[in-house]
Amino acid sequence: MTETSTAPKRRGRLVRFGAALIVLFSLAGYFAARHMPGGGAGPSGPGCEVVASGGRGEPARYEFTPEQAVNAATITAVGTARELPERAVTIALATALQESALRNIRYGDRDSLGLFQQRPSQGWGRPAEIMDPAYAAGQFYDHLVKVQDYADLPLTVAAQEVQRSAYPDAYAKHEPDAELLAAALTGRSAATLTCSGPSASDAPARPDAVRAALARDFDTEVLGKAAAEVPAGRGAGARQADARQADARGTGGAPGRVSTAGSRESAASASPSPAAARTVTVPVAEPGARQRGWQFAHWAVANASDLGIERVTYGGRSWTADRGDWRKAGDDGSRGTHGSPGSDARVSIVTSR
Repeated sequence: MTETSTAPKRRGRLVRFGAALIVLFSLAGYFAARHMPGGGAGPSGPGCEVVASGGRGEPARYEFTPEQAVNAATITAVGTARELPERAVTIALATALQESALRNIRYGDRDSLGLFQQRPSQGWGRPAEIMDPAYAAGQFYDHLVKVQDYADLPLTVAAQEVQRSAYPDAYAKHEPDAELLAAALTGRSAATLTCSGPSASDAPARPDAVRAALARDFDTEVLGKAAAEVPAGRGAGARQADARQADARGTGGAPGRVSTAGSRESAASASPSPAAARTVTVPVAEPGARQRGWQFAHWAVANASDLGIERVTYGGRSWTADRGDWRKAGDDGSRGTHGSPGSDARVSIVTSR
């Protein structure tokens, strides 16, 4: 056989080999995302962690990226907005840790997508819906609450009743981390979630973006009547597009804005001080207010890199992006609204511009 006749065959083998490598690397990425715990931050990038004292011995600790923190906070917010118990949040977080490592991935087994690897072909929703973290979390909870006595079941059993995974025992190994995250992100464990490092360069960094994200992750009443102007039913997956539009308009396009006292004012009202103009205040005057307040405070810290948040103050404590930890409010000149440092009645969120 001549050399020219064998050349096409060699090229064909090289093409097939290259295609096989691409498939192999794609599968490796999928399994890394599915099975790799935490993830932490890059050498110079921002990072988040939850640290809670366990009494004797070393404190419990979980390190993850801002992207993972945002997704975990959204999953938690959707659950608490439905008044589900912390156990439901723990189950949801453990499931997302197993399925995607809390990353909103666009690939998976067959047509699986998103945080929970939900499949459009199995009735979980359209691909664009499943890629919305708030929608995906809502779908998970919709199925979880149909499981009889789910809160009393072993976590892996409850998760498997929803997911029908080929690895039914895999969820159990994430239970300790999920419990730690749930305690912080529901606010039960105060001042335990911190994030540090620079904000994203394209972060919206406007109060309107923070209000929109709060309303979508929790509900339209979280900021009072003015928050109802945010379109309902749209989840956290749409926040960046909406926030950039608001940033381009300068006002977010809303007819009014929420003042630092939580009331609605017209755009024609007197201009507030520069600090007040960058502040979003979340009222927490309700039963269980202190825990609810810490949930909002931790949510804001988790979203700091995504939304350009530079300071969060609540319950006598203050977190700033440049320090990355919680300290006594007022030590750095930060004060709560109406001049009271770290009021328990409201969470103060200040954007960088």
